Amino acid sequence: MDEKILIPISLFLMIFGIVYLIYSTRNRERLALIEKGVDASIFLQGKGNGVPAWKIFVVNLAFLLIGSGVGIFLALLITTYTSLNDGAVYPSIIFIMAGIGLLTGFKTAKDLDKE
Repeated sequence: MDEKILIPISLFLMIFGIVYLIYSTRNRERLALIEKGVDASIFLQGKGNGVPAWKIFVVNLAFLLIGSGVGIFLALLITTYTSLNDGAVYPSIIFIMAGIGLLTGFKTAKDLDKE
């Protein structure tokens, strides 16, 4: 059997295993709560209030892309005006600025959720 086919099969099995584990654990927890006599309405708490997930995703994606763009621009400036190796500068600055963008997006999404 060709080794190249094992990678997609392994990836699919890993994703399937994670999803199965999440749903089976959630089902067991709910069944245990129902057996103890807890009202089933606690499963619906948190639905309907707060900011929709797509808005939080869009805010985080926007800040990630802004951070990556600023990182590329800063890396270009650094490599143009210094003698640093651009093979190391570009990935490091891009990842740093993308991380700062994600932190800013998280903070903004948290502020949106408070409203």
